[in-house]
Amino acid sequence: MLEAIVQGVLLGGYYAVLAAGLSLMFGVVRFINLAHGDMAVLGAMIALWFVQGAGLHVAIAIALTLPLMGALGWLMQRMIFERALRGGFLIPILTTIGLGAALQNGMFGLFGSDTKSLGAYIGNLSWASWEIPGGIFIGQLPGYMFLTAILVLGAVHVLLTRTAFGRAVRATATDSEAAALCGVDARRVHRGAAAIAVALAGLAGIFLAMRAQVTPFAGPMLLIFAFEAVVIGGIGSLRGTLIGGIALGLAQSLGAMISPQFSLLAGHCVFLAVLAYRLMSGAAAGRGGWRATITALVFHKSMLRGKS
Repeated sequence: MLEAIVQGVLLGGYYAVLAAGLSLMFGVVRFINLAHGDMAVLGAMIALWFVQGAGLHVAIAIALTLPLMGALGWLMQRMIFERALRGGFLIPILTTIGLGAALQNGMFGLFGSDTKSLGAYIGNLSWASWEIPGGIFIGQLPGYMFLTAILVLGAVHVLLTRTAFGRAVRATATDSEAAALCGVDARRVHRGAAAIAVALAGLAGIFLAMRAQVTPFAGPMLLIFAFEAVVIGGIGSLRGTLIGGIALGLAQSLGAMISPQFSLLAGHCVFLAVLAYRLMSGAAAGRGGWRATITALVFHKSMLRGKS
């Protein structure tokens, strides 16, 4: 039981990084990016190309991939998302569905359909572990990932709370029109937030490629996990996203103790229970709106059907 709890917490750190970009996009831009999982896979594929195709070290590949993903997020916000937001609530959803399909097929054409992994390029880190009291073994890679997740989310939190850009982000998220009257350029703020969000998605994709295997069509399942962590922790809250990611990881880890097949189902059950509570208590109306929460439920159900 204790080992399952530890592993669940470590897994939750990965889910928190995966969900942080989605939460930031909705909290600041008020944009539900349904291509978020595919962007994570794109980050993994780019890093894999740097390592396998260009022969670069994994650390250098990560250092090159994250700024590239940030620039891609900035361009997408400027060229696609801003225009989609002018069309109302439905157009952004349809736009990101189409973008996700385009990314999947583009990655299929460029990188093929074979499963790929960075595990073979990080040495014994992929299987090395630490032993802690009680005869419990903790994988070094999950441990470093969890530590990185805490540092990255902490850095983003400091950026949003202690810098001029962060004040502009919070002002725009609260009331973009009032912020514009005070001289804040909402478009630049939104583009900056999109760059951070897509870079975080790319980091999550690289983490996935280190600990498992990725394919061009793995994005929809990653999007489900990100949605679940965001809804469990609270839409638009980085601290809540970390809590939601850990809760989701714990549910899956403890569910696997009952049955390997129950692992993912346990996480879905926790998500549905929290969502039902928020709907009944009215908390969803105050933390992102009814439409966002119901949309999460609708697309969560539709993506589950597509995955099955």
